[in-house]
Amino acid sequence: MTKVTIFKNRENNYLAVSCFGHALYADHGSDVVCAGISVLVINTFNSIGTFTDEQIEIEQDRKNCILSLKFQKPSGHDGRLLLDSMILGLQEIQKTYGEEYLTLDFKEV
Repeated sequence: MTKVTIFKNRENNYLAVSCFGHALYADHGSDVVCAGISVLVINTFNSIGTFTDEQIEIEQDRKNCILSLKFQKPSGHDGRLLLDSMILGLQEIQKTYGEEYLTLDFKEV
């Protein structure tokens, strides 16, 4: 299962996102759920880094299937918009394929 954790502050600004694990919907190379999640998360992180002025740190551990993004300060409008879009896509994957393959966890910190 893939677990995506979204960290926000009290003002509802994003602070960080962590993505961990494989969906295990199908065999490696045929897992459309894992591929969909990966595309959404990686493209969003790259878009924030390329198209916004947000100061971010991205960490990747391929061996342990971990991808994370941390904002240097709470997200601004552009980072928030891109992450809202990513979350919408992830929620649709979750609705279509089920929570046994993708869980979304929202934490206020």
